Amino acid sequence: MSEAAAIDDATAAAPSRWGDALLAAALVAVDPAGTGAAVRARPGPVREAWLEALTALLPADVPRRRLPAHVTEDRLLGGLDLAATLRAGRPVAERGLLADADGGLVVVPMAERLAGGVAAQLARVLDRGELTVEREGLGLKMPARVGVVALDEGAEPEERLPAALADRLAFTLDLGDLAWRDAREPAPLTVEDVVAARARLAGITAPADLPDAFCKAAAALGIASLRAPLLAVRVARAAAALMESDSVDAEAAAVAARLVLGPRATCLPPAEDEEEAPPEEPEPPEDEPEDPEEKPTPDQPLEDVVLDAAEAAIPEELMKALEAGLSARAQSGAAGVSGALAPTNRRGRPIGTRRGEPGPGVRLNVVETLRAAAPWQPLRRREAGAAPTRVQVRRDDFRITRFKQRNESAAIFVVDASGSAALHRLAEAKGAVELLLADCYTRRDHVALIAFRNKTAELLLPPTRSLTRAKNSIMGLPGGGGTPLAAGLDAALALAEAVKRRGQSPAVVLLTDGRANIARDGTPGRGRAGEDALQSATAIRSAALTALVVDVSNRPHPAAEKIARAMAGAYLPLPRADAQTLSTAVRAATDGERGAA
Repeated sequence: MSEAAAIDDATAAAPSRWGDALLAAALVAVDPAGTGAAVRARPGPVREAWLEALTALLPADVPRRRLPAHVTEDRLLGGLDLAATLRAGRPVAERGLLADADGGLVVVPMAERLAGGVAAQLARVLDRGELTVEREGLGLKMPARVGVVALDEGAEPEERLPAALADRLAFTLDLGDLAWRDAREPAPLTVEDVVAARARLAGITAPADLPDAFCKAAAALGIASLRAPLLAVRVARAAAALMESDSVDAEAAAVAARLVLGPRATCLPPAEDEEEAPPEEPEPPEDEPEDPEEKPTPDQPLEDVVLDAAEAAIPEELMKALEAGLSARAQSGAAGVSGALAPTNRRGRPIGTRRGEPGPGVRLNVVETLRAAAPWQPLRRREAGAAPTRVQVRRDDFRITRFKQRNESAAIFVVDASGSAALHRLAEAKGAVELLLADCYTRRDHVALIAFRNKTAELLLPPTRSLTRAKNSIMGLPGGGGTPLAAGLDAALALAEAVKRRGQSPAVVLLTDGRANIARDGTPGRGRAGEDALQSATAIRSAALTALVVDVSNRPHPAAEKIARAMAGAYLPLPRADAQTLSTAVRAATDGERGAA
């Protein structure tokens, strides 16, 4: 069987998602350093089956390494061998894991937990094809052309690969909900096919308009990164090599667009006006035999072929989210996100060291201190006339341990309990808030509840982790009266500032229809009330708070969207939604906003 026929079988015989996953594994085996893959799946038989398929396709002479969990930069890149340096009295280098994997593949487990410095070093090696160690008296530069397979084991939407690393990997595979019965189909390609493709890869040529076609398709799909089209070109060349072709044709370009651009889409291509259908071509005479090897080649521009292939590969759940106008992907967490890791010098998970002196709550890292002092020992011994066995340590050598700990956040729910909101959706809003409060409890977030009606706003629930108190507060929430929206926003801002002073990260979730009719001083009137509400919303934007406005009216109202713009927050209209739907949508939107913060 030829490689081209095997590629067709990979997507036809097996389920499409698993077939694409097997094809991506083959392309990684052909060109590891030029492609790479981010695989989102929890440990299990499906992920192991994919890794086994990838390993089986790698030639025997291709190095492969698996990074240990929480690998340090020194172990990754190499650095100073402390024991050998102290014995020799001069800096002695130690090879890192990436140098040992030159020309091969590196598997990164639990990649969503990679420290920022390690992810940045991996990204630099992927960009340059070499690693450089210039610290502690060393100046090493060695080749390190490696491919990376990052295993994303995140359980929550906000647990994602570091953006710098994900942007440099060609394939984004989500195997999390793939059933084991769908992943038992063996790979149609063999290691011999991969070896032959690797030999042809250097001679593969690409059409001059191929990069332009990928760039136009990426722009139409809302892909901002310039690396995606470049990765697509590399994948297209590898696909052409597997197809036993000397150049990239439309079929190889479509494979690259489907596997590289489709999963990265953030919007749907703009709809084009329907054009007049071309005249039908006359059918061939019945007595003229058809060539069984000849395939129809539609006269279609390459950029249209690429865009159609990429659009067809957009995952179904992502397609639904894009059609709904919501972001379906929460990017990697930042400071202020629930459960995000914030740097500290006192407690948490160690993430490295920095120069500094020990003190109350600050720990001295003895090994790193000796490592910093080691290169200077010959000079210091000559200056001090000390014995060769004595280590000279000075204040500049002190290194203290840095830690990361979970950053606490507080979700402030501001609920419109006025007559208009109660008439529309207060019951659903109550149920949704209760579900959201329970979700915050499971993530150990603090939650608070503010309700506004008549002329004032009331803090029904101060920031707490008690689910019982939260449920009791929301069950007793009355409805009816005027809409003092400005008072509710002012109360939310005051509470958020108090939360900030306690070292927590607040996020404001406003559920309202936006129809303010009570001004800040308690006087009725829609005009004055609307102006006061906009002023309060602008104050929330000035405080740089994460905000979300959920329009709970039966039909989306411009007033609520205007408030969201003034707050610089997300606007989420949810007509015809029950409590569960409302809760799910708010959780997804707030996760997306927090990930981008």
